[in-house]
Amino acid sequence: MKKLVISTLFVLQVVFVFGQSTGFTGKVIDSKTQKPLPSVVASIQNTSFTSLTDAAGVFTFDKLSSGSQLLQIKSAGYKEQLLVVEVVDGKMLDLGVVVLEEDVSIEQQINLISILENDLGDDNSGSENTAGLLQASRDTYQQAAAFNWGQARFRIRGLDNEYSTTMINGVSMNKLLDNRPQWGNWGGLNDATRNQEFTMGSAPSDYTFGGILGTQEINTRASIYRKGTRVSYAGTQTNYNWRAMATHASGMNSDGWAFVVSASRRWAEEAYFEGTDYSANSLFASIEKKFNEKHSLNFTSIYAQNRRGRNSSNTDEIVSIAGIKYNSFWGWQDGKKRNSRDREVEEPINMLTHYWRFNDKTSLTSNVMYQFGKIGNSRIDFVNAANPDPTYYQNLPSYFTSLYDNNPETVPNSAYQPGGLGGVYTPNLIGAMDAPFLTQRQIDWNAMYRANTTAIVDGNGNEIGRAPARSSYVLYEDRTDDKLFVANSILSSQLSDNIVMNAGASYSKLKSSNFQMLTDLLGGHSFLDVDPFQEGSAQQPDLNNPDRIIREGDKYGYNYNLFANHIDAFTQFKFTYEKIDFYLAQSFSRKDYQREGLYRNGIYPNSSFGKSEKVDFDNFGFKGGLTYKITGKQFLSFNSVYMSKAPSMRNVFFNARLSNTPVRNLRSETVSNLDASYVIKTPTFKARLTGFYANIKDATETAFFFAEGAFEEVEVGDGGDAFVAEIVTGLDKLNIGAELGLEYQITSTLKATAAASYGQYTYTNNPTVTLNDDTRASVGLSTLVNLGEAKLKNYRQPGMPQQAYAVGLEYRDPKFWWVGANVNYLADTYLDVSPVLRTNSFLRNPLDANGFQFPEAEQSRVDKLLKQEKFDPYTLVNLTGGKSWRVSGKNPVTLGLFATLNNVFDIQYKTGGFEQARNANYRELNQDVSSGTPSFAPRYFYGFGRTYFFNFYINF
Repeated sequence: MKKLVISTLFVLQVVFVFGQSTGFTGKVIDSKTQKPLPSVVASIQNTSFTSLTDAAGVFTFDKLSSGSQLLQIKSAGYKEQLLVVEVVDGKMLDLGVVVLEEDVSIEQQINLISILENDLGDDNSGSENTAGLLQASRDTYQQAAAFNWGQARFRIRGLDNEYSTTMINGVSMNKLLDNRPQWGNWGGLNDATRNQEFTMGSAPSDYTFGGILGTQEINTRASIYRKGTRVSYAGTQTNYNWRAMATHASGMNSDGWAFVVSASRRWAEEAYFEGTDYSANSLFASIEKKFNEKHSLNFTSIYAQNRRGRNSSNTDEIVSIAGIKYNSFWGWQDGKKRNSRDREVEEPINMLTHYWRFNDKTSLTSNVMYQFGKIGNSRIDFVNAANPDPTYYQNLPSYFTSLYDNNPETVPNSAYQPGGLGGVYTPNLIGAMDAPFLTQRQIDWNAMYRANTTAIVDGNGNEIGRAPARSSYVLYEDRTDDKLFVANSILSSQLSDNIVMNAGASYSKLKSSNFQMLTDLLGGHSFLDVDPFQEGSAQQPDLNNPDRIIREGDKYGYNYNLFANHIDAFTQFKFTYEKIDFYLAQSFSRKDYQREGLYRNGIYPNSSFGKSEKVDFDNFGFKGGLTYKITGKQFLSFNSVYMSKAPSMRNVFFNARLSNTPVRNLRSETVSNLDASYVIKTPTFKARLTGFYANIKDATETAFFFAEGAFEEVEVGDGGDAFVAEIVTGLDKLNIGAELGLEYQITSTLKATAAASYGQYTYTNNPTVTLNDDTRASVGLSTLVNLGEAKLKNYRQPGMPQQAYAVGLEYRDPKFWWVGANVNYLADTYLDVSPVLRTNSFLRNPLDANGFQFPEAEQSRVDKLLKQEKFDPYTLVNLTGGKSWRVSGKNPVTLGLFATLNNVFDIQYKTGGFEQARNANYRELNQDVSSGTPSFAPRYFYGFGRTYFFNFYINF
């Protein structure tokens, strides 16, 4: 009887307690396997209430206020669910089963189209500017920017990715050399890098202060991967042709161990553009040991080797003759296409991460990372020999049809008229039929081998073989071998019910070895290490070892080290209340750079060998923002930031290959950013409208080019011909615009989307231009020449569409197949203009002793010559589709097929380009342009035409 009374009282107590609870519970399962999904995040929109599903897939909320609540359920790899729940006071509702469907955009990420790296110049920066920053997003606008506009080199808010932060386990992966991430360091490991968090713009991140473009955090902790195996095989004709990938995750076992392994290979004999071979191998491993509920240790190792043949930028003349797929960098050798401009990236990453959970409210994550390896860019070097480039300007028809000398009396009057000679290239003009490009459009490897060898003849004078001689042509690599050590810690603490603190500190130390290495003598037996463009001792790359005879594997030309130290710290406080959330964050960073020359260069005998002075920068950042919750489905968001940003190391040492001298009086950039958003989220309709403002001051940019008669003080060679470095300092930029993303679930199976971006990205001042010309040293002149202001104010920033619009429709059938289509309109892409052409030196006659301007220069003609080119707008139509199958059994297996067809109508369009500054004064440029067939016309990059991608995968 006593036991019965006690049992009855216990049951009554449980009934009483739960009867007083106000909330709801539910169970989350996978739509295909019908299995429970643990660690799914369930949250109530515009509140601080969050719950994780347990091993049975169950989540619970209690102690809620009565009324309508919007429940969000999301997990990596699945489409988020938004459910309206009517909470009843004093009742605990059971929502039953909530089904999560696979997110097909995850498959779309694997087909994410990035620009070709040649668009970023032929340097050793190791950076790729891709839309990969947006892989972690689910916002309609961001997905349009990544998957549909990315193929057109679209940039969110017109910003380069040096203003974003990409992290792995809380460690920044932005290179110290140029502040940009090297996506190739984890390329081909899509499955292993799917666990991502993304913050847009300057919104708060739990891991770093960040930049104004956004923060992407990739988490490789082994225990968070869903248990299982995935094997896939893909085909395309963009950057590569084929890809095979396999990934296995063990899940956390009873002994506290978890591991993930992944491997892939991508390859192509020739991708979309001619001669672009591709070979990449990627390996990934992550192993975690959980010691107890407080401590866990994870080791991550990433190896991603990538070698690809680059493709050339081309003028309109070249494209009209050879087509947009033409690539001047390759030629036939032994029946195979061989590219002279291969790029190889091989920089393994090893990272040890300690997770320390003090209690339910406070945790500390600490990392040590070591990254090493190489980045190499190959190209042809030659001494006392003809330029092997088939598109060298003297090989093109335009060289003959636009050939004048510098005497104005010999120039036709029509050359000074706005219309010029007019017309386009025709083969019968001024010997143009003799242009070598018309018959020899590719690199002649055999001719270079013959030039590097000596004929062996028999007694009758017949050639019976060839013997190696001193090479006139060789193949070399511009190499960067980095060794990077990073240590950091990130603290997260729930200080109260309403306040969360995030704080972190990081230290990075880099040694970057940079050198030129001979890789192929092309049939010869040796090569002389001299600079043929100099005279006397200035010819010697290393006065400590003059007239060096080098062979394959030897360093030559230049050899130096760069050192960098970076300290970074931030704190952030987030406050959450019923109607308003807000945050405040601050950061401090210190960078110092130093160069160590290993050669005593003949041009800079007193400033090239040994260590330079240290150049350091202290920087601060402050940001804040708030969210006003209009209802559970609508809110307003505001973000603002003011920060300073150190110039990248490549811009500090503008002539790092030869000299220790840094840019003088260099200042940090100052960056101001504001954005305001109105957001609606309902189960059937989602929308975001954002206005943004970004102001960047005191930016520094460097470029290299060959100039003829670049400025009046040069009296070297023919009219001042020189290979120069252009340093632009004090450059201000303004980016303003608006973004719109709309998504409407018309029916349970049909969804419509729309996205729009309108921006005005301009230069807002006239920066200072300085040229560095090494050839001036041979006549005792300073190599630096200050050209003063470049009139860039109100010119548009180049290389990306400043308007982009998209509409799409997607059908998802309950039987797990789907199709989608979207139409994209892109406009307002501008050519990259040359600053040196917009300085006063452009109008100054270098042959006039008094430095007067060209007498024939009229302002109307100058304005026309210097008008910035705007590319034609274009429309791209893309199709997507897929199907998945579930094979029943003890261990269910899922099969899937995903496919896309991009640019269905094979539209040809320019994604970017740049003015050539070789004709660096008015007379030469006017004569060239007026011919109607300019030799030094702008060079352009082109997007892909019609391309396909398919991916077949198996999950088990």
